[in-house]
Amino acid sequence: MREIFATVAQWLDDGVPCALATLVELRAAKTAPIGTTIAVAADGRIVGNIGAGCYESEIIESAQRTLVDGVLRPLDVNLESDDELAGGTACGAVMRLLIWRPDPAFATDARAIDAGERAVTLSIGAFKHLFPAKNQLILIGATSLAADLAAIASRMDVRVTVVDPRPAFATEARLPDAHAIVRAWPDDYLPLALSSQTAIVVLSHDPKFDLPALRCALRSDAPYIGLLGSRRAQASRRAALRAEGFDDAAIARIRGPVGLDIGGTTTAETAISILAEIVAQRSGRDGRPLQAREGAIH
Repeated sequence: MREIFATVAQWLDDGVPCALATLVELRAAKTAPIGTTIAVAADGRIVGNIGAGCYESEIIESAQRTLVDGVLRPLDVNLESDDELAGGTACGAVMRLLIWRPDPAFATDARAIDAGERAVTLSIGAFKHLFPAKNQLILIGATSLAADLAAIASRMDVRVTVVDPRPAFATEARLPDAHAIVRAWPDDYLPLALSSQTAIVVLSHDPKFDLPALRCALRSDAPYIGLLGSRRAQASRRAALRAEGFDDAAIARIRGPVGLDIGGTTTAETAISILAEIVAQRSGRDGRPLQAREGAIH
């Protein structure tokens, strides 16, 4: 969702006029988070998706009018009907958008929203929405799985840091989607980096990296601690931590083997299973199929 604002910042820097359609209210269903935005440039480029199906053409037309006259426009979209005109959207949502034209100075806030390093308030007339700092994910070990995790997590508004002291492995070329690469030992970096907003996954398969990282994680408020490795390796790491004085309650915080059981075999599939478990933990869900649940989907 936030990457739209990076594009908007670039357009404004380049002197390309644009109009934005921002979701400000949503009832009956959660098609997209509040603050989700479609951007329309004067040269015809369009970025973003708000989950309005065939009604998105109406949203874009309203944005094109605002591009010309600069008028702030509210737009209500009703997706409750289940007829042919609705194009099969029929999710039951009723949404309100604000269509607005940013001035060039907005580029600074747009970049900050995209970066997610701090909370940023988006103000459109009387409407205000706080974009919080992005959730953090720390990966221990600059592996191929770390690269896939960073690539997928970056589309999930998650800021990814990879920690590995080995210069040959911890490189931008190997990890192009990581927001930060820290060439340091886990126990040198983690004590000041972990928080209640930071998930950590240990990928290194090496006790000299695994154990220092797990010690730091268990001494922190990290909500998710994942450990990659075979069941034999899991037992070995837990035994070592127990011998160091960590009790069963602390060790039970470690999720390992990490990830949901989706039968994945490739690194990309493993990354999906890990990130799915992180999302489920954050949302208080158990990861079961949606068809096995009753009530609201979201």
